[in-house]
Amino acid sequence: MYVVMNELHVPPEGRENVAERFSKSAEKMKEVPGCLDFMFLHPANGEHDQVVLTKWSSKEDYHNWINSQSFKDAHKKRRENLDESPTQGNTIFEYEAVHHLE
Repeated sequence: MYVVMNELHVPPEGRENVAERFSKSAEKMKEVPGCLDFMFLHPANGEHDQVVLTKWSSKEDYHNWINSQSFKDAHKKRRENLDESPTQGNTIFEYEAVHHLE
């Protein structure tokens, strides 16, 4: 299993906006080959960044997704409206899951 964590750097006043934007993503991700799970995580105490956590069957499945036209289309609106987006940046972490529950 391959796990990707996208840490979104968003000021507190923009977090509801970002959460709303991602609300539609979970259903769409069900259709992506190799995507096992999609989670949008909102910090419980408000002190941390929001996180998009995805689980993949393999590293190859994840890279197929980020290189796909569907991925480009899903992120096009944000690229075109950077000045309107509350997201100030992001950091992506990729992991091989060595141990996990089945």
